[in-house]
Amino acid sequence: MSDNLKLEKQLCFRLYSLNKTITKLYNPLLKALGLTYPQYLVMLVMWQAKQSVPIKTLCQQLELDTGTLSPLLKRMEQANLLVRTRSEQDERSVHINLTKQGRQLKQQAAQIPETMFSLTGLSIEEVVNLQQTLDKVLNNTKAQLG
Repeated sequence: MSDNLKLEKQLCFRLYSLNKTITKLYNPLLKALGLTYPQYLVMLVMWQAKQSVPIKTLCQQLELDTGTLSPLLKRMEQANLLVRTRSEQDERSVHINLTKQGRQLKQQAAQIPETMFSLTGLSIEEVVNLQQTLDKVLNNTKAQLG
């Protein structure tokens, strides 16, 4: 077998394995907050926005389609983390707003990034370099898709 066809030589497998491992590390931290990992990503966008966010914008930022995001948002609304409202200007547009409970959850989640950082075993410089490298790979590969 050609050396470049070995599993451990595949960038895609390393990224896949890393993604699974990191998600497993996030799960207990998020479970304590009553969130799943995808819900946490929604909350990160909402906490950063500090105002209502159209579902279309949320889909773009999280790279999810509406068919995936809508049931997720429905569960989050049932958990009283956010509310969905139709735009008065355009009935087709639905906006997301955090509830008081959703805003308060930010304080409880504040330690998660630091906890995850410590679990990597990397220095700040190594994390910054890794993020820059991953951004470069992501941008280059997205450019290939057009």
